[in-house]
Amino acid sequence: MNIEITEQLKSIVDSSRILADEPMRAHTTFRTGGPADLFIMLKSIKEATETVRLLLAHDIDFTVIGNGSNLLVSDSGYRGCILCMGMDDIKTEGARITAGAGAMLSRIAGTACENSLTGLEFASGIPGSVGGAIVMNAGAYGGEIKDVASSVTLLDIMTGEVLTRSAEEMEFGYRTSIVKQYPYIVLEACFELSAGDKAEIKEKMDDLARRRREKQPLEYPSAGSTFKRPEGYFAGKLIEDAGLKGFSAGGASVSEKHCGFVINKGDATSSDIISVIRTVRSKVAEKFGVTLEPEVVMLGEDMQL
Repeated sequence: MNIEITEQLKSIVDSSRILADEPMRAHTTFRTGGPADLFIMLKSIKEATETVRLLLAHDIDFTVIGNGSNLLVSDSGYRGCILCMGMDDIKTEGARITAGAGAMLSRIAGTACENSLTGLEFASGIPGSVGGAIVMNAGAYGGEIKDVASSVTLLDIMTGEVLTRSAEEMEFGYRTSIVKQYPYIVLEACFELSAGDKAEIKEKMDDLARRRREKQPLEYPSAGSTFKRPEGYFAGKLIEDAGLKGFSAGGASVSEKHCGFVINKGDATSSDIISVIRTVRSKVAEKFGVTLEPEVVMLGEDMQL
């Protein structure tokens, strides 16, 4: 990226938040991934809109990320600019919570609990941010983002316009939304909750946390559930029944605690992880005729399945 464009970026974003050759292993929960040419941490809607407009004007490739909890980046890195949505303000007004795209779901759920608001308990253990949760309609334990989101503020990449869409207009579905179909970037979201009992809300959140610890390999880096739930099946059971419990490639492995998770045992590369994912898909398709679709977003030229 030439000096002129870098200087223009510094007029929008503080230089301390513009990093060259930044290792993506520091920004993904898999703890793998090579360097991005440029990594920019955005802290406001103004910074996000102006940065995107500048990159588009100069035809520079970019990818938007949040907490990196659903992302697998190639070991060779990313040739372009990573925009990390760091807007994490959380505001409460009555039963409504408004949060920036970079706010962690766990923080929002905690804020709801402190204000005796119920509806977000299911999200308290999801290790993602608002932006990613909106994009994929994140869910757990019977709850989904679509159940509580009332409106979303978006940046239209094609026009540079900031717009607001209602929950109905977001076209939420299983692990999808309108953001997967159109060139939008999530900037902010509003959640409409209900009054509840703080002690009961906390008890439910504590119970879900206990169930997660018991059933999920939280002690290892991962991206959570690696595969979407195929209709009529459970991915974890298919993988276990295919004899792949504990299957490893390099430092990556199918978790023995929950076969729906591919984990980094400590020294895995992204190549190891994608190798496990490919083998799991192949073996499950061969044995059961079911094609598992990854929930994980893969970034990089050699990340194709």
